[in-house]
Amino acid sequence: MLSNSCKYGIRALIYLAGRTEGKGNAGIKQISRDLDLPEPFLAKILQMLARQKILNSMKGPHGGFSLQKDPSKISLLDIIKTIDGDDLFNNCIIHNSTCSCVDKDRDPCPVHDEYAGLRKDLINIFGRTTVSDLVKKAGKTGTVSI
Repeated sequence: MLSNSCKYGIRALIYLAGRTEGKGNAGIKQISRDLDLPEPFLAKILQMLARQKILNSMKGPHGGFSLQKDPSKISLLDIIKTIDGDDLFNNCIIHNSTCSCVDKDRDPCPVHDEYAGLRKDLINIFGRTTVSDLVKKAGKTGTVSI
């Protein structure tokens, strides 16, 4: 459902939000190594998040990435829309267009009504779930690997 880019972005944001206060920026090599993600691919994703003012990006020997926003203000919906766009929430899963653009002379696709409900549920779940929530859940379950 979500692209690898989006999953990697979510993992990186959880990682950055879960770091102990005062540790400063995390370099791309460190994030990549700790999360076992490909460095060049991850760098592109993090730059995308920096352009959208979710992350700070600093160059130089003490550079790296840090959260620009409070993790309780970053929803999964924000991340998904930034990285994957909003096709998941607008497009028909069978036709190659948004549900509102499907030819009005044709019947909706066979799963249109069921998916419309699921789409609303996904928007609600992703919209109300924040990076902070995920960090807290990971801490309660003892989940270290994200």
